[in-house]
Amino acid sequence: MPRYRATLAYDGTAYQGYQIQPDVLTIQGILEQVLLLIAGEPISVMGAGRTDSGVHATGQVIAFDLDWQHSDEALLKALNVYLPADIAIQDIRQQPGFHPRFAADSRTYRYDVLESAIRQPLYHQRAWYQPPVLHRDNMQAAAQLLIGEHDFATFGTPPRGENTVRVVYRSEWAEQVIPGGTLLSYTVEATAFLQHMVRRIVAFLVAVGRGVRSVEQFEAAFRAADLKHAKPPAPPQGLYLVQVKYADE
Repeated sequence: MPRYRATLAYDGTAYQGYQIQPDVLTIQGILEQVLLLIAGEPISVMGAGRTDSGVHATGQVIAFDLDWQHSDEALLKALNVYLPADIAIQDIRQQPGFHPRFAADSRTYRYDVLESAIRQPLYHQRAWYQPPVLHRDNMQAAAQLLIGEHDFATFGTPPRGENTVRVVYRSEWAEQVIPGGTLLSYTVEATAFLQHMVRRIVAFLVAVGRGVRSVEQFEAAFRAADLKHAKPPAPPQGLYLVQVKYADE
């Protein structure tokens, strides 16, 4: 049976995460319901990452096996006809033997922080609101410390096994002036991530930006490789899975 590889975008606000769960609304659950309508039989969907409740994606990668007699473009259109407005397939193609999680070389997440003197309602489910007091240079300096191969146990637990060592290729802040404030975006690319790792990193980096913690305190907590030094995770609505990279690209 042909295997299809697709890029998926979604607004995670209404969903209890990506991974299918009984009796709750999830991204994977909706995908499998739509494939059941198209195929007339249950179809399992594999994903590159298991985003949490409320987290968004512009570059989630999925795969599934389907006996489809028409073109790839026709399948993309058929899926998007049945999918709700907050989920959409961006591209699709056949790729035998492809597994979106096991074949991935790296994953990139972005976290948006809205710095504004006044709340901006359009960003309520898109970013984490902060008053305009953040020190950019300190946040950037702390973020740069994460690049390389390190034990990230301070920021999360492994989804399986006990290994908390990860390789981070990129860790940096950028900013964009928008109506009503400034959007600060933290981008991090790594081989893989621990559970809640990005949101805990962002929470600590924002604490550094607010002056609640120093860069030196951030580094000491990071090097301790102990979850007891973490801050509670930043809220989920600012987090986006933006890209998954593969060796064939």
